Amino acid sequence: MPLPRFYLEMTAHRPFFRHLPPLLLASLLMGVYLSTLAPGLTWANSGSDGGDLITAAHTGGIAHPTGYPLYLLLARLFQTIPIGSLAYRTNLMSAVFAALSAILIYGLIVRALDLRHGWLAGLTAGLAFGLAPLVWSQAVITEVYTLQAFLTALILYLYAFPTSRFEALRGLILGLAMGNHLTTIFLIPLMFLDFRAVDGDRAQRPASSLTRQLIWFAIGLSLYLTLPLRALTDPPVNWGNPITLKRLWWLVSGELYQGYYLQPQMAEIGGRAQAWASLLVQQFGWLGMLAGIFALVLLFKPTRLYLSTLWIGFAYAAFALVYTSEDAHLYLIPVYLAFAVWIGLGVGSVLGKTPSSSRVLLWGAGILITACLGFHAFAVAPQVDASQDQRAEMFGRQVMAEVPKDALVFVKGDRAVFTVWYFHFALGQRPDTAVVVEEFLHFDWYLETLRHTYPALNVPGPLPWAQNVADANPSRPACFVEYVEQAEILCE
Repeated sequence: MPLPRFYLEMTAHRPFFRHLPPLLLASLLMGVYLSTLAPGLTWANSGSDGGDLITAAHTGGIAHPTGYPLYLLLARLFQTIPIGSLAYRTNLMSAVFAALSAILIYGLIVRALDLRHGWLAGLTAGLAFGLAPLVWSQAVITEVYTLQAFLTALILYLYAFPTSRFEALRGLILGLAMGNHLTTIFLIPLMFLDFRAVDGDRAQRPASSLTRQLIWFAIGLSLYLTLPLRALTDPPVNWGNPITLKRLWWLVSGELYQGYYLQPQMAEIGGRAQAWASLLVQQFGWLGMLAGIFALVLLFKPTRLYLSTLWIGFAYAAFALVYTSEDAHLYLIPVYLAFAVWIGLGVGSVLGKTPSSSRVLLWGAGILITACLGFHAFAVAPQVDASQDQRAEMFGRQVMAEVPKDALVFVKGDRAVFTVWYFHFALGQRPDTAVVVEEFLHFDWYLETLRHTYPALNVPGPLPWAQNVADANPSRPACFVEYVEQAEILCE
């Protein structure tokens, strides 16, 4: 399907207009994300980990397993932007990488279909992914998933359209992506998809290609070595205190969460599969579902793009089925990325059959697709909008206001712990208090962190109970803080 004549004339003399569709895509998505972005710390959209990630990045600390070294470095850069609150700047990072992911999907489709035939299909795929409720929900809060989506899309692009010039880059990005999320391990098989010479470089040898990629993969993976360096500065958020190989492995391997793996029974897996199928319809609507299935079933070709997206969809869907945590559905985002690519290929195939002289059909199709996606977004917005969620901010301010001077604040539960950390360590509020996480008192690394963070605090050990710590510091009032449907603050 050719581009309109006025567009071709402009691109012939002004290359800027060739980039107009992806610019429009980015502008539209950023407008949508900014209007629904959380203005501060939020618990919306399964975002209770936000306080931990923001505080770890801001204080030079280490976040919950697996440590997320790449995310922490990039989040710290965003936190230097002089706009909004500290949490808002970190939330903004999620929006930016969600939009960049959509642009990469646009680029994949345009490259696969040829620019003259693929720009509208590329816009459709990019919008379908960017406005998918699950993706949108993570684009407006602090979490690692939109950065992982961007890295996944970039890896897909580099392996679907490989050139010998970017072998090192492919390996490096894979290694860096492992530094954001360990599920990148499912992308490593893309290295072995095809080792034949590319770009006419017949002298290129498969073994040397793989070797170079593995070397640069190791270089990217070495980002995890920054975690012991961060730990040596004794930050107040220091999961695992990974200054030994044993502790580093405990952190990086996610040993704390390994009980979630391979736990469900077959009946539960069947129920999950049905729920995931229903969730897929919610992401793209029936029209998007039909377009994606049409491309996957009827247009399938054994190309790198099809094989790569098929593998990504299968691997991540299988992992989400056997991982039993409450947020397991978030691991489906790469599946939706692959499906958005199939939607673009399906739409491109249909539009490609449109007569070149029929501009009415072209613009009619464009208007129809835009209307469908716009209607879908309008219906989804209330479900993912985090701009009005004030629960975490109100809870944090309430705790900081109500606990007495010099209090020992014992916190319990992710929401309470990470929120209090954010206000106490990241924002520097109530330095007179000492915040103690009850569930962590059986970890030796946490007792060490407490002693470094509060030198005047008497921390008995090993394995103290909260009451033991309170008894060892009789001059301090003890407060017990939790959030279960509402703030619970009990001070003795």
